Amino acid sequence: MLRLPHPASEELRRDPLPLRGRTALVTGAGRRAGIGHAVARRLAAYGASVYLHHHVPHDAALPWGADRPEDVAASVRAALGDPDAAVHEGPGDLTCPDAPAELAAASEALGGRLDILVANHALSGSDGTLDTIDAGMLDAHWQVDTRSVLLLIQAYARLRAALPPRTPGGRVFTMTSGQDIAGGMPGEIAYALQKGALASVTRSLSTTLAEHAVTVNTVNPGPVDTDYLTGEEYDAVAARFPGGRWGMPDDPARLVAWLATDEAEWVTGQVIDSEGGFRR
Repeated sequence: MLRLPHPASEELRRDPLPLRGRTALVTGAGRRAGIGHAVARRLAAYGASVYLHHHVPHDAALPWGADRPEDVAASVRAALGDPDAAVHEGPGDLTCPDAPAELAAASEALGGRLDILVANHALSGSDGTLDTIDAGMLDAHWQVDTRSVLLLIQAYARLRAALPPRTPGGRVFTMTSGQDIAGGMPGEIAYALQKGALASVTRSLSTTLAEHAVTVNTVNPGPVDTDYLTGEEYDAVAARFPGGRWGMPDDPARLVAWLATDEAEWVTGQVIDSEGGFRR
């Protein structure tokens, strides 16, 4: 006998484009091998318009080099789930105090309002052990890894405060690196210090933004293969995962994309490890 769906079951069916009509800013999305690019593609596939932030000089100075921003944007554009959504990209030197507000405003202009902020950027290098760090290293990481993130969230919060009360869909994400888990990061003291600050302030920010119906969560993606390690060192890290493989950029991207949907509206103030059981 043919069974028709129970009317109540319609409430449980998932919208294939749960972020349709929403706009996201993803910072640090300048490399196709990176987490920011993977997050942007997932958000785009879920229906969102996406503004991609990049800082090419930073990547170009590192061993893995930089991508062309237009190539990154084309890749995200190819993932768009909603034909009415758009993808734009733009530069931003987040050592500049004015850059966060400028990025937030540019993202708002893309979709009429800014719903989702993914502060994925970070300074790589310019770090050391407790014995080798200096004031310049500490200041550089503070400017990029922490100060710019808080100024981005401040700019975002001011935009959300101007919307009608309890406008749905507000999401903020910061990223950490497992600095609070066994062993820490003794070789990257400046970086670990600033990432620890983001994890620590997550709950305070979530309480602050709750009145605007915005959730705030921090994701620790663990070791992710973003093309920065090869050979025996790469294999040694892979062996420390129960699954025998590194995390891939799409692993944390799937988590962020789900947390951005209405299904996750009751998850806030959390630091969430997405490490595949990595054994330190």
